Formats: sequence, C-alpha cells, structure tokens
Amino acid sequence: MNKKTVKVIFNVLLCLLITVNVFFMLFTFSSVFLFDKKDVGLFGYRFFTVQSDSMSATDFSTGDLIITKKTDPASLSAGDIITFVSENRSSYGKTVTHKIRMITANDKGEPCFVTYGTTTNSDDETAVTYDNVIGKYVGKITGAGKLFDFLKTTPGYIVCIFVPFLLLIVIYGVKIALDLKKAKKNQKEAEEKSKTELEAANKENEILKKELEELKKNIKINNEPLDADEAASENKITGKEDNV
Repeated sequence: MNKKTVKVIFNVLLCLLITVNVFFMLFTFSSVFLFDKKDVGLFGYRFFTVQSDSMSATDFSTGDLIITKKTDPASLSAGDIITFVSENRSSYGKTVTHKIRMITANDKGEPCFVTYGTTTNSDDETAVTYDNVIGKYVGKITGAGKLFDFLKTTPGYIVCIFVPFLLLIVIYGVKIALDLKKAKKNQKEAEEKSKTELEAANKENEILKKELEELKKNIKINNEPLDADEAASENKITGKEDNV
C-alpha cells in the first residue's frame, strides 16, 4: 500500500469521524432543548420520546421518537392521532399520544376528544379538551428515542461523544505531527540542496579564479621588456631576415 492510498484512507476516516461527531453533538443539543418539551418546538413541530407501547399495535413503540405538528383542534377528526396533556389520574400532567375515537362535549359543553390506545383499545379515562391538545401526530423516527435516552446516561456520553471527540483530537494530533515531520524533512532537504549548490558555486569560483590568475600571469610575461641578450638575439634574427 503506497503513501497516496494511505493518505486517502486516512482522510476518509477523518471525514467520517468528523461527521459522526457533528451528528452526535447536534443530536444531543437538539434533544436537550427540543425533545419532550410541551411548549418548545421547531417551526411548529414538537418531538417526544415514546415511553409506552399503548400504540405499538398500529403506529409506534417504546423508544421511538414521534413528531407532532401544532394544529387547530377544530380541524381534527376521528382517526387522527394527537399529542395532549393527560388529565387521567394515572398519568395526570404527562404527555400522551393516542388516537381520537370520536368527538364529544364535556359537562361544560366544551368540545373534546375521546381518545384511546390502539394496543388495548380502551378509552382514556378523561376526554381531551382543546386547550390540552399539543399537536397532531405526523411521523416517527424509529429507535431515536432510545438513542436519546442512552445519550443521557454516563456510558452513552462516553461512547457517543467523548470517545469520538477524543479520537478526533488524537488523529488531528498525529496529522499535525506528521505534517511537522514532513516540513522539517523538506526544510532539511532544501538546506542540503542549497549547501550543495553553494559548494559547487564556490568550486567553480575557485576554478575561475585560478584561470584568471594564470591569464594575468601570461599577460604580464608577454608585456615584460627584453633584456640585452634577448634584444641582440632578436636584432640578429631580424638582420638576417632583412638580408634575405
């Protein structure tokens, strides 16, 4: 496996780890501020974790994350699934999501809904008035509630947030160390190359200097005046050449 392949694999793993970290951080942040909040929503939608199997026969089960949309109670009809604040003695004040069996009126003449869980098919003890309706059920994310509950535990925090974040720090640390090592290696190679080039330039300068000194020496010798013997010899040669 060459270095290029290793680098590609490393970058892919790094991207995946970053994605996982971002997902869990966003999920944790949103779950803390949005999930299971009666009065807090996002663009009219609210999110609740299912705590019982009262609707598991038809729609959702314990551990699912259900999504409800704020709706005008007057627009609801039999067969709709609604999330509401319960007034039953066994679940007073809790958030419940059940199906509407029919529309009726209470003792005060106010319109209300008779609701039931599809698993038991038994009507809830108290009818739901308009002011207790939180929203209409529009969908679910299977198992997301279990993940949310797990994240709220210490092992969940360690496994889903701390460990991935620690791995990300370690990988980035290794990457920085490798980059620094590579930068030092490149710097050393550049310094050695510069040193070699400088030595070669110095040698070339020495050669040129020696050649220049030799040239100066030859020029000086050629320009020196002849002594008496050399002059007589030169005249003799010249005289003979003239006679000829």
